[in-house]
Amino acid sequence: MKRPSLGEDLLQFLRHLLIYGRKKLFGAFLVLETSKSKLATQLYQKRGKYTRPFVHSGMVILMIAGITIGPVLIAETNPVLEQDFWQEAPESTSVLSGLSAAASTYTFISEKPRAEVIEYEVKSGDTVSSIAERFGVSVDTIIWENNFASDKVKIKAGQVLRVLPASGILHAVKRGETIYSIAKKYDVSAQAVVDWPYNTFTNDETFALAVGQTLMVPDGVMPKKEPVAPRYFAKVSPEVGIVTGTGQFVWPAGGQITQWYRAWHRGIDIANRSLPGIAAADSGTVIVVGWPAPWAYGKRVLIDHGNGYQTLYAHLNDIYVSAGQKVSRGQVIGQMGSTGRSTGPHLHFEIRQNGVALNPMSFLN
Repeated sequence: MKRPSLGEDLLQFLRHLLIYGRKKLFGAFLVLETSKSKLATQLYQKRGKYTRPFVHSGMVILMIAGITIGPVLIAETNPVLEQDFWQEAPESTSVLSGLSAAASTYTFISEKPRAEVIEYEVKSGDTVSSIAERFGVSVDTIIWENNFASDKVKIKAGQVLRVLPASGILHAVKRGETIYSIAKKYDVSAQAVVDWPYNTFTNDETFALAVGQTLMVPDGVMPKKEPVAPRYFAKVSPEVGIVTGTGQFVWPAGGQITQWYRAWHRGIDIANRSLPGIAAADSGTVIVVGWPAPWAYGKRVLIDHGNGYQTLYAHLNDIYVSAGQKVSRGQVIGQMGSTGRSTGPHLHFEIRQNGVALNPMSFLN
């Protein structure tokens, strides 16, 4: 009998190994199928019992996958994240112009005054005038808040004075008082009291007050007391369309200036109960009309003058222009009103340069 060669032996060995492996693999699949059938039968018989564990386990698996894989996928698909943020940024060769930003995007630097009353201990050499100058308030404010007699103001070292956050009066509301009666008492407009950022009301639409609450009355004057320092008084603005000698803008409305530019009030208020028309202070393109946020402005018109300046006309009753419309200097764009956070008919007028509100009186005088 002929002896098989080495090649034939190897081929026969592989054939038997394949048959053995097939049997073992078939047996493993048979065990797996049997186990799966038993598990499916058990789950079907006890359906609902394991729902919550399976759901919770699935959520845990998804969360783990999201935490581990998510950042990798985001980094691979976002080119910005591929940059090396630790390397020194190159120097810019130009200044970003405010005109390149979207028309509806503005950056306002917060200049809110402090909210609280400060207790200041008088030091040697202090005077009421020096303390008033240090805290940016009027001499009258310190005199009235500390109940000094205006003709006999004497302070000494170690004495503690109360200093308000701004020039004016701090008033405790009594029964029956309203925002209007308080404003009349201290010779200011009700709108000025409403615009103080830290004054609160039990009803923001009617400006209702709670007995005992304190109100800051900016620029208020104590009744029956002559002020020591000079004070701004209401001023009648020029008629619509008249350009002052050195101003860059015309007056948008005729009336009485009831509130000036302040850190918490970024424009001037011009009141007129006859509800006159509102004129564009300069030629430009209307970019905002209506009553968008912030709601406190009410119905408004925003005009872009194409030179970095924009003007805002707020609390209007009616609007006569539309967004995208070109307007000329002095053209009537709406009617004075009392919409939004307003206590009576007036125009809130702002001048902005590259998104920053400026004092309109610097341009209208």
